[in-house]
Amino acid sequence: MLETSARLLRLLSLLQTHRDWSGAEPAERLGVTMRTVRRDVDRPRELGYPVHASA
Repeated sequence: MLETSARLLRLLSLLQTHRDWSGAEPAERLGVTMRTVRRDVDRPRELGYPVHASA
């Protein structure tokens, strides 16, 4: 498993490559759970990055 900072950078890179992702796709690519992806997505949002999600 990647360290949190490395995983967050990789997640940001993934989010830039596609407009739409299911929750399972980035989780699978990063080797983490969907819950971890949700928590990781909150971090750039807290820093002001526009990360949008829909159910």
